[in-house]
Amino acid sequence: MEPRIELDEAVKSPNSLHDSHQGHGELLQLVSFHIGGEEFGLDILRVQEIIRIQALTRVPNSPDFVDGVINLRGKVIPVVALRKRFGLEDLAHDKQTRIVVIEVKGNVLGFIVDSVSEVLRIPTDTVEPPPRLGKVEREYVSGVGKLDNRLLILLDVDRLMSDSEGLISPASAKA
Repeated sequence: MEPRIELDEAVKSPNSLHDSHQGHGELLQLVSFHIGGEEFGLDILRVQEIIRIQALTRVPNSPDFVDGVINLRGKVIPVVALRKRFGLEDLAHDKQTRIVVIEVKGNVLGFIVDSVSEVLRIPTDTVEPPPRLGKVEREYVSGVGKLDNRLLILLDVDRLMSDSEGLISPASAKA
């Protein structure tokens, strides 16, 4: 099944499919978003859709970074606050806040992000391995993309959610 991406008007722009450094070899297609002043990227093939923030239903005894669940076309989807997951200060949601719906290890999840920027295509040869940081910070980063005058932190969502206390498990697929 081909992933469906619905980009709302905050993301649609004339340069929404940005080709940085044309003429290079293989390209990575990424959805870029912001959390706490930093720009991150996710492989576009993992992203199913991007929706506006909506009312969440809290789930008792869930990890502190899980803000709740939503009903998306009849499917109950856990929603992770990436600010909390990264240990950043929690902020009130505003009109730019979005939920990026992705697939992780066969399960559908939502990530709350401060804002979604654009869909980018960047050459694979402009991506460097993550810098040597502490193990915890580095294990969620698959690389750093260099484009024009900015850096894009590429997230490894499988590792980001792998130690999430049972959030990603066969049981959650039935929820």
